[in-house]
Amino acid sequence: MARVSFAGVIKEASLAYTPEAQPGDYVLVHAGFALNTIDEAEAERTLELLREMGEQPE
Repeated sequence: MARVSFAGVIKEASLAYTPEAQPGDYVLVHAGFALNTIDEAEAERTLELLREMGEQPE
């Protein structure tokens, strides 16, 4: 298990599918599971898309 932060909200997420994840890594989380790790550039692109869709606070 890990603590993940998204838009200032901290939640618990299972690392069962991403045992390679380390503190400070970016992970894609769905339904309480980290599904894969991504690099910082991909994380920024994803957050920007969510902001454009109105799903991510500024």
